Amino acid sequence: MDSKINTENEKPHLFDLSVETHVARTPEIVYTVVSDLPRSHQWSEECTGGEWIEGEPGALGAVFRGHNNRPADVVAWAPVVRGSWTTTAEIVTSEPPHRFAWAMRTLSGRAQDSVWGFTLHTADGATRLVHHFRMGAPTEGIRKITAGMDEDERKRFFHEWGTKVENDMTATLERLKKVMESD
Repeated sequence: MDSKINTENEKPHLFDLSVETHVARTPEIVYTVVSDLPRSHQWSEECTGGEWIEGEPGALGAVFRGHNNRPADVVAWAPVVRGSWTTTAEIVTSEPPHRFAWAMRTLSGRAQDSVWGFTLHTADGATRLVHHFRMGAPTEGIRKITAGMDEDERKRFFHEWGTKVENDMTATLERLKKVMESD
C-alpha cells in the first residue's frame, strides 16, 4: 500500500492514494469487471450502482451517473454528504486491459482534478490490481465541506478523510478479488 495524504497543502496533490491486490484472473477479465461501473455496487463502500448516461459504456469520454450512500458516522463531526446522493464521472482513461480511470464532475459537468481508477499488471498468469485515487486541487464538494473550517479543522478533516478513503479502497479491492475469483 502506497499512500500520501497532504494535510499541509504544500505538495502538488491533496490526496494521492493507492492500494493493491493480486487477483487470480487475467488482466482482460479483471479489466472487464472494473470497467463495468454499474456493477460497482458489488464491491464499493459507497456506490450502490448507477448507469451510463453519455457515450459508449466504459469508453473514453463516456459519462456515468453513480448512486451513492454514506452512513452518518463517517467523519461524523464534518459537514459531509450523508445518506443518498448521486455523482457524475467522466471516463478519462480507457486502455484495455491495462488502465481505467474516471474524473468526478462538478455540478455543471466539468471534470475535476479528482481521479479514481485501476491499473492492471500481468503477474504470474494472474493480475496485480492497483486501485488509485488522486485529488490535486480541492473539488467543489471538498471546498464546500471545508469552507467554514479553521486551519486545524481542515488538517484534521483531510487526515480523517484520507484514512476513510484508503480504508474504503482496501475494502473495495477485497470485494473485487472475491467477486472475480468466485465467478
